[in-house]
Amino acid sequence: MSEVAVYPAFQLGQPRYDQSSFLGRFRHFADIIDPRTLFVSEAHLKQCVALLDDFKHGTLPPGTTDQQLWDAQKVKQAIIHPDTGQKIFMPFRMSGYVPFGTPIVVGLLLPNQTLASTVFWQWLNQSHNACVNYANRNATKPTPTSRFIQGYLGAVTSAVSIAVGLNVLIEKSRKFNPATRLIIQRFIPFPAVASANVCNVALMRHNELSEGIDVLDSNGNVVGSSRIAAKHALMETAFTRVVLPLPIFVLPPIIMAFVEKLPLMQAHRRLMLPVHSLVCLAVFGLSLPLAISLFPQMSQIEASHLEPEIAMATDCKMLTYNKGL
Repeated sequence: MSEVAVYPAFQLGQPRYDQSSFLGRFRHFADIIDPRTLFVSEAHLKQCVALLDDFKHGTLPPGTTDQQLWDAQKVKQAIIHPDTGQKIFMPFRMSGYVPFGTPIVVGLLLPNQTLASTVFWQWLNQSHNACVNYANRNATKPTPTSRFIQGYLGAVTSAVSIAVGLNVLIEKSRKFNPATRLIIQRFIPFPAVASANVCNVALMRHNELSEGIDVLDSNGNVVGSSRIAAKHALMETAFTRVVLPLPIFVLPPIIMAFVEKLPLMQAHRRLMLPVHSLVCLAVFGLSLPLAISLFPQMSQIEASHLEPEIAMATDCKMLTYNKGL
């Protein structure tokens, strides 16, 4: 297969894959969350940024291929925030979400949870989610530290309250026998995490609703700051955060309920945790790109649907905004 078929002509700042289709977005985000980019050295990152700058100024070294340019852009997009131009702390990059988040998922799905363990794992999960949401937010407007703290405390409180409340409700219910109660408790993390994830996104990025986010014309110029676009961005992101934990917290309990009955697992109980971890890792690794591919990161909205002053400030019918991840 020729290079042209695999690597189209490079376009600076544009995705390699068609973002109008789900498959194109899935392939794009699979690149964004590629955990191999976590190991890119500072020197290689600088080379990638320099190569993209050379392309921008028309000073590319002779022999530079489209593959090299696309790979350079992949590395830059995975590490550097598109709005701030700063490196995202490794555990909070989207490429680090699965590697750093899987141990937390395993902890949330452990059977026979106590009140203390439920509180601990929900706190740790929402702390990680809060930092990921903040690190990958639309950052065209500054966010006060006080807003971050308020959002973080609200997200953690909602997660712990929902999880603990459901556990207490199940424990006090006399309708379930011990075996049924254990199965139900395994599924409690999903409604707790899904609800808290929505709260997390809303609270961590609430300032966008009041301040608005930048909307761009077809040339990439800022037309204005729109609260309506911010509302769309948060709704889209919140929806992905509900879809994301669905397979992560539903499939592993179902799979493990079957695996635990296998003779090999019955004979070697020590294998249970490693197998459980591998199942969570595989499901998480597939669920993340599927969820965030529901909407393009750079979303479009009709100018006529935005504030009148923005619609009047441009001749472009479609404007673009960074949804965040």
